[in-house]
Amino acid sequence: MVTTPSTPSSSWQQGEAIELTIHDLSDRGDGVGRFEGRAVFVPDTVTGDRVAVRLVRVKPKYGYGKLLGIIEPSPHRISPSCIVADKCGGCQWQHVSDDYQREAKHNLVVQAMARIGGFSDLQVEPVLIPDNALHYRNKSTYPVALAENQGQRRSKQALVHGRVVAGYYQKGSHHIVNLNQCPIQDQRLDSILAAVKQDIQAAKWPIYDEQTHKGSVRHISLRVGRRTGEILLTIVVKDPEIKDLWQVANAWSERFGLVGVCLNINPDKTNAIFGEATECIVGREYLTETFAGLTFQVRPETFFQVYTEQAEAIALLIRDELQLTGDEIILDAYCGIGTLTLPLAQQSMRVIGIEVQGSAIAQARINAKLNEIENVEFHVGTVEALLGGFEQLPDMVVLDPPRKGCDPQVIGSLLAMNPQKIAYMSCNPATLARDLKQLCADGRYRLEKVQPVDFFPQTSHIEAVAFLRRVLQSETA
Repeated sequence: MVTTPSTPSSSWQQGEAIELTIHDLSDRGDGVGRFEGRAVFVPDTVTGDRVAVRLVRVKPKYGYGKLLGIIEPSPHRISPSCIVADKCGGCQWQHVSDDYQREAKHNLVVQAMARIGGFSDLQVEPVLIPDNALHYRNKSTYPVALAENQGQRRSKQALVHGRVVAGYYQKGSHHIVNLNQCPIQDQRLDSILAAVKQDIQAAKWPIYDEQTHKGSVRHISLRVGRRTGEILLTIVVKDPEIKDLWQVANAWSERFGLVGVCLNINPDKTNAIFGEATECIVGREYLTETFAGLTFQVRPETFFQVYTEQAEAIALLIRDELQLTGDEIILDAYCGIGTLTLPLAQQSMRVIGIEVQGSAIAQARINAKLNEIENVEFHVGTVEALLGGFEQLPDMVVLDPPRKGCDPQVIGSLLAMNPQKIAYMSCNPATLARDLKQLCADGRYRLEKVQPVDFFPQTSHIEAVAFLRRVLQSETA
């Protein structure tokens, strides 16, 4: 007899070993099985796996398990491309076939649209898949530590001596999985990480310790222009006083053909990677990249989508779906450095960009000038504060908010502005569906298309762009 959640059995206890069949994947990337009527979330599994699991956390109606072994593998299971895939927290789905990753991501969007948005009859487009599921990341930022100091008390001597490690954090911890290369980053970056670690160790630069807030070197950050091949190296430090910094940076520049070596200063006790100040040590403080036929400057701390080709595909898709005639005024909310603003400006009368980060707006203005695009204007501030304050209302609005989606005030301002078309790009299907439901609630807007785009192969993350059109009075008569 199946035990119900209201009648706990002795098997439903933390530390208990159980067997499960995985029947789905969650939006966080975990496999989902059922045991005695309860959902159990298990990392490193895939739909169809029969697995042995140890319960590590239990609640009345659900629990979390640790994979002990594969009893019978799923047909969707493959051998990971990364030798530390079972430890590293950078990817969740190295063990999932590419085809099933796309299917699972499509299902995440479909389910969010139906359950949260109420769009049960919507035909979500097939996932726009990338040419490459590996070696696609144009940026990698690695925390740095001393191997001897992980998981034990630190001595003053250990802050200066020991083996330098850098990589991604182990799943569910702040223990660094040491890497010399990564199969999802651009291959042109692979040779740099190991050498930089060795040189930092040889120079005896003090390594930052996040528990004691002592030491200095915090992160190694690498960026590459996928089209230009330009590479920028940035060392994030707590204290800019680093011994022989110029000599070491100059050697890196010559050895790897870097366009620049930068030092970012982050003195705060924080999980944020970058601080506010960046100094250029050798070369220049930005790389150039070709994007949608335009040239962009990208700095160390600049937000720029990590899959250049997929980001370009979605920028061009938005431009095409809006069916621009050249007479439109477009408002680009959350515009960043202008990666959507500037391509749109080439086929419209005027584009207005809003972004809360002043440094991004400064970079957007540089990029506009670099491409001789003059029919744009950029404003620093929150979208909530600025969206409804423009004298001339836009014909179309483009949204690309953070994971939390749009503030309710933004939704209200959009409905008051009543633009002809809205393009909403999102990295979170749940908040996208929630906001679309509000925009379409009174029948004023019709959701015409939702296009998922895979920006992050080997992970559970999925981007999607939704297109809404204002319903004409003749259509409601």
